[in-house]
Amino acid sequence: MTGRQPGQRIAFRPQAGDEWWRGAVIYQIYPRSFLDSNGDGIGDLPGITARLEHIADLGADAVWISPIFRSPMADMGYDVSDHCDVDPLFGTLEDFDTLIARAHDLGLRVILDQVLSHSSDQHPWFLDSRRGGAHANWYIWADARPDGSPPNNWQSVFGGSAWQWDAGRRQYYMHNFLAAQPDMNLHEPQVQEALLGAVRFWLERGVDGFRLDTVNYYFHDQALTDNPPARPVPGLRWPPVVPYDMQRHLHDKTRPENLAFLERLRALADAYGACLMGEVGETEGRALKIMGDYTAGNRRLHMAYSFDMLSPLCTPAHFRDTMAAFFAAAPDGWPAWSFSNHDVPRHVSRWAAMGAPEAVARQAIGLLVSLPGTIGIYQGEELGLPEAELAYSDLTDPVGLRFWPDDKGRDGARTPMPWDAAQLHGGFSTAKPWLPVTPPHLARAVSTQGPDGTLTAYRTALAFRRARPELRLGSFEALDLPDPVLGFRRDGLTCLFNLSAGTVTLDWPDAPVAQGPAQGWHWLDGQLRLDPNACLWC
Repeated sequence: MTGRQPGQRIAFRPQAGDEWWRGAVIYQIYPRSFLDSNGDGIGDLPGITARLEHIADLGADAVWISPIFRSPMADMGYDVSDHCDVDPLFGTLEDFDTLIARAHDLGLRVILDQVLSHSSDQHPWFLDSRRGGAHANWYIWADARPDGSPPNNWQSVFGGSAWQWDAGRRQYYMHNFLAAQPDMNLHEPQVQEALLGAVRFWLERGVDGFRLDTVNYYFHDQALTDNPPARPVPGLRWPPVVPYDMQRHLHDKTRPENLAFLERLRALADAYGACLMGEVGETEGRALKIMGDYTAGNRRLHMAYSFDMLSPLCTPAHFRDTMAAFFAAAPDGWPAWSFSNHDVPRHVSRWAAMGAPEAVARQAIGLLVSLPGTIGIYQGEELGLPEAELAYSDLTDPVGLRFWPDDKGRDGARTPMPWDAAQLHGGFSTAKPWLPVTPPHLARAVSTQGPDGTLTAYRTALAFRRARPELRLGSFEALDLPDPVLGFRRDGLTCLFNLSAGTVTLDWPDAPVAQGPAQGWHWLDGQLRLDPNACLWC
């Protein structure tokens, strides 16, 4: 899959030992919001299949599809009730097979979002576990303290205790997320075998890889040791909105036993020529060390990403330090970087201090294609979509519903993809969508994107990355430049970015020879002027 230009089709079949994922571009699809094919207001698998050409033309190598498994949808599919079937909201297994075939014909790999750390409380395994049946130990159960309180101080990511009382078993069960998402007990060998079996099911259907949800949450400390308190973060309001952030999570996740299970997952994936990309959920700084541990060598994950690049920080020091911390932790590891996904506000809004939305969108893709590792594009960012402003009555996300307005939740990043500004609901659906299509999104629909639009900028930047092996696979050397300029070299190619809405002038003795889609720079008599949100490769 090398050398494809937008519009060119290259069919393929995976081959053992093919490291296509190194330096690849992975396009994330949020299936509820991509395209509705049957008029129920919810995106589905046939809708994805119908628009795969958009992704191939963009220049992506693969699609990552957020969960499509059977689910009560308490957390929009991240509460799985059947690991080996498609939820009827999205279609059927046959629809999925059709999607795989079409993607492969277009030269696109397919990565599924796999949830292994927890299930739905409606999963047959959990229903049997709470009755004390054959699956009794498949989940994490513990007795109450003598006063009836939970077994320890562990907190849920979504707020409150990580323990829920079950009247039938007269015990608490653990849930890192919603009470409707009980955590699996991977210390139990049968649980590991069952989860590996679910992974194998999709590999047999032709899946090319998995994005592993909450990959560092798989194991817990069986002694149930209390977590110690976290230190207040300078510059941030304390206490935080969610008490989960007031602990150092040393005992409820990122346990050493995880490494052996990752090696089992890797061996299974390698047998099918598939790749593994892990989501490391941890605070900034520590996450990069975990990413390094999980991708070191060739027996664990192929690649991993954290929320470091998904944070509000957009300074040169942040980008330099993030790169340095990862490669210090794993010189032979492989990172994956995205600026937006379904869990965080869109970066055009998150980084508003950098400049106007259109300028930030164009510069962001220029920066992203220049980073070492594999990169991810979240659906709609190629249109320059900002975070959608929604009313409380529109919300579906349990985070926003609970913590509004201090935390508006994740729905603002999950609204439907606008395809055609002239059609009802932006061409997403003929029915009222599950989340609204907002006017600022309609104004940036695919149909409105002309030759000078953000979509063209994305296509151009991705084609530039594809044509330059030093960007996909080369070394990384940070340059010592004054703020707000970020500079680094990729095997001799110098990359410069003015991360601000102001003009910057640098001493630069020799006239640069611009390469790629450079924009907003001027050189005269040893002075290099970088306009707001300038990008320069030389």
